[in-house]
Amino acid sequence: MTTAYHIKASELSVDFINALKTLFRNKDLFITVEAEMDETEYLLASEANRKMLLRRIKDVEEGKNIVTVNLKDL
Repeated sequence: MTTAYHIKASELSVDFINALKTLFRNKDLFITVEAEMDETEYLLASEANRKMLLRRIKDVEEGKNIVTVNLKDL
C-alpha cells in the first residue's frame, strides 16, 4: 500500500506520528522526505539556466548590459 502525505515540517507533531502508528500498526514503513525546491534551486537546476544566470550576475557586477527604466515612463 502506498499513501502520500503533503505536510509542512512545522505541522509535524506527536499526534501525526501516533496516527501513522495506528494506521499502519506493525507494518514496515519506508519514509521518504522530499522538500520542494525554492525558486533559486529551481532556476539553477538546469545547466543552461545556471550558465545564463551566472553570466547575468557577472554582467551586473561588472556594470554591463544593464537596462535602466524610468518609473515615470511606465
